[in-house]
Amino acid sequence: MSSKFTNTRIEFHIIQSFPVSCLNRDDVGAPKSALIGGIERARVSSQCWKRAVRLAMHDLGIAIGSRTKYISQCVADHCAALGASAEQAKTCGEAAAKAFAKSVKEDGQSDTLFFISESEAGGLANFFQKTGFDPKADVKQLQKACKDAINPAHDGLDIALFGRMVANAQEMNIEAAASFAHAISTHKAIPEVDFFTAVDDCNKNDSGAGHMGSLEFNSATYYRYVSLDLGQLEANKIASADIFPAVEAFTKALFIAVPQARQATMTAATPWDYALVTLRKGQRVQIPFNEAVRPQNGTGLAAASIAQLKDRFQAMEKFYGSLFGCKAKWEAAPGLGGIDELLSSMRSALDTL
Repeated sequence: MSSKFTNTRIEFHIIQSFPVSCLNRDDVGAPKSALIGGIERARVSSQCWKRAVRLAMHDLGIAIGSRTKYISQCVADHCAALGASAEQAKTCGEAAAKAFAKSVKEDGQSDTLFFISESEAGGLANFFQKTGFDPKADVKQLQKACKDAINPAHDGLDIALFGRMVANAQEMNIEAAASFAHAISTHKAIPEVDFFTAVDDCNKNDSGAGHMGSLEFNSATYYRYVSLDLGQLEANKIASADIFPAVEAFTKALFIAVPQARQATMTAATPWDYALVTLRKGQRVQIPFNEAVRPQNGTGLAAASIAQLKDRFQAMEKFYGSLFGCKAKWEAAPGLGGIDELLSSMRSALDTL
């Protein structure tokens, strides 16, 4: 069923610089990278930044779901809270896990991660309570009890935003409302190596190093592209008719979220340098940055990246013409306007759609 939000998206084009850091590591501990336009770039994967956004929403007081292999324990805890014995809670939890996974180990661990909210775990426990905590329940009934209980506006906004795939129960699948591109440096970025030593404080007989090691790092100005499908967000069972609280929470989290890798040794917590945000109807449109940015006339990489983003966006807007479907456009940057001004303008724009 269509609504005023159908095929309507908020798109974030973000330029964000980080100093010495290793925000996202590969299998050997090196910063992730990619070849773009034949030139090596720094990369932070979309899944890495999605997790950072989920955790940021939690820090903002938003109740989020859990991605876990221990569905059985989640449901068992809720069953116990409703009066089930320890044995009843355990067996009911295992029965619930088997409804969503191919196999469950003796310790209750499922073979795959499942995205579940507290309201869904509670819904399953309520279902078992009505049966006298009888674990011999029909799988389809359990799946329906879980599906009926989901309430993203209450405690599963991240499930509505990032979606869920359940191979064993396709009716439980939820299409993601938010789409994240991998963050890519706008310029050439080559990892460097930090060689370090540590002194043994208690060894008085040796003035040499007690430990030696090395790790890789980089520094980069990234282009981040994120699209939020308002029609899909509304369809993902947001209980309230007003979707703006979800949009606001997501935007704030997007602003403050930073991947946590090596933050203790290479703290990197810089905010946006610049963001171009649009409210549009139509397909997603991001800027490729195929040509690596170079500082121009004494400007830094961030300023050069912002200039290229603006130029490319203007050209893209002209190229799409009437198909671009732009309803509103905002800029956020030091000196231009902050996150509060952006949110206020977004609220007004959504109200007038």
